[in-house]
Amino acid sequence: MKKPFVTKEQLEEIIKTYPTPFHLYDEKGIRENARRLKAAFAWNKGYKEYFAVKATPNPFILKILREEGCGTDCSSMTELMMSEAVGIKGEEIMFSSNETPPGEFAKAKELGAIINLDDITMIDFLEKECGIPETICCRYNPGGVYEVSNGIMDNPGDAKYGMTKAQLTEAFRILKEKGVKRFGIHSFLVSNTVTNDYYPALAKTLFELAVEVKEATGIAVSFINLSGGVGIPYRPEQKANDISVIGEGVRRVFEEIMVPNGMGDAAIFTELGRFMLAPYGCLVTKAIHEKHIYKEYIGVDACAVNLMRPAMYGAYHHITVAGKEDAPADHVYDVVGALCENNDKFAVDRELPEIENGDILVIHDTGAHGFAMGYNYNGKLKSAELLLKEDGSVQMIRRAETPRDYFATFDFSGLF
Repeated sequence: MKKPFVTKEQLEEIIKTYPTPFHLYDEKGIRENARRLKAAFAWNKGYKEYFAVKATPNPFILKILREEGCGTDCSSMTELMMSEAVGIKGEEIMFSSNETPPGEFAKAKELGAIINLDDITMIDFLEKECGIPETICCRYNPGGVYEVSNGIMDNPGDAKYGMTKAQLTEAFRILKEKGVKRFGIHSFLVSNTVTNDYYPALAKTLFELAVEVKEATGIAVSFINLSGGVGIPYRPEQKANDISVIGEGVRRVFEEIMVPNGMGDAAIFTELGRFMLAPYGCLVTKAIHEKHIYKEYIGVDACAVNLMRPAMYGAYHHITVAGKEDAPADHVYDVVGALCENNDKFAVDRELPEIENGDILVIHDTGAHGFAMGYNYNGKLKSAELLLKEDGSVQMIRRAETPRDYFATFDFSGLF
C-alpha cells in the first residue's frame, strides 16, 4: 500500500496559501535516499552520483543534492547553466548529449565538465569547437537486445545512443593521440528497471569491455559510468529495488573483473534521476467535477500539462484520496484533466474510494519526469513546485505560471 509523505491536514494548510494543482517534494526523503545510495557504493573510493537534471530541473533540488555530495548529469546548455548557478562545476558535471548544438561543448569545457561523447564523429566536432580536454568519456551501445536473468529488458540496437565496440575502441585510440590522459566508459541500456540484477549485469558488460579496450589500446579506464535505469515501484504491488543489494552486486563483479586486470582504482559513477527523486514528489490536485455517462469520471484541476506520463504512454501513477486512505475502494473511475485530448487521463478504470467535489487527490511518484515533462497545450499553465522541508515548513521553489508568462515570447500589441 502506497502512503503519501504528507497528510490531509498538512495539505489543507498548504492549499490555504498555494492553490492546487502543485507538485510537492519531500526534502527529508530526498536526503535520506541520497545517503542510502552513497552508502551502497562506499566501497568504491571514487564513487559519485551525477543526478540526471532532466528528471527534476530545479535549482533548489540540485542544491539539496549537492549538499549530499551529488554532481549533475547535464544534456543541454540550460542544464549546464543551472548547475553552474548552484555552484556545481568542474568534474562534478557529466555532460552527456547527443546531436549536440554548437556552443554546448564549449560551455561544458569552460565549466570543466566531463564530456561524454555519444558518437565517434563528435571527436572532430568537439576539437573544432573548443579543443579536446584531457579527460573524456565515450558512450557505448552493445546493440541487439539486452537480457539479464529475468529476461529481455530492452532493445539497445534500436536506440540512437552510443558507439559500437569497434567505434569506441577506435575513438579511444584517436583521443589518446590527441592528448587525452583519462578515459571513461558510459552506457545507458534500459529504463526504470525494478530488479536488483540490472546494475550488476550492466557493470559486468562494461567491465569486460574495459578489459578488451585495455588489451586493444593499452588504455586503462579511470571511471565507469553506469548511468541510470534503476527504477521505482510505481504500482503498489511491486517490490522496490534494494540499493544496498545492487551496490554489493556491482562490488562483486568489480572485484572479479576490474581488480585482476589492474583497474581496481577505477571510479564508479551513476546517473540516477527517477530512483533519486520520483518517490519523493507528488502532484496534488483537487476534484472539481464529476460526470456520469457510459463511465464514471472525476475531473480534477490538474491535467497532462502537469504530468504527461499517463497520457503519453499509459504510465501508472498511484492515486490516494487524502483522508480516505482506509476507506474501501468500491468505486471505479477515470480520473481526467481538462485538455481537449481523450488521453488526458491520470487513471483509467481505477478502483478508488468514493470521490466528492473538493476532495484532495495525491498522485504519487511524480518527483522525477513529472513537472519536467510539462508543456502548454491548450494554453494551460504550468503549476507551482513546493518543497516540504525537514522542519515541516513549506517553501515555494517555483511559482506557478501566469498568462503573462505564456504571452511573454510574443511580439504582438494588445497582449499585456
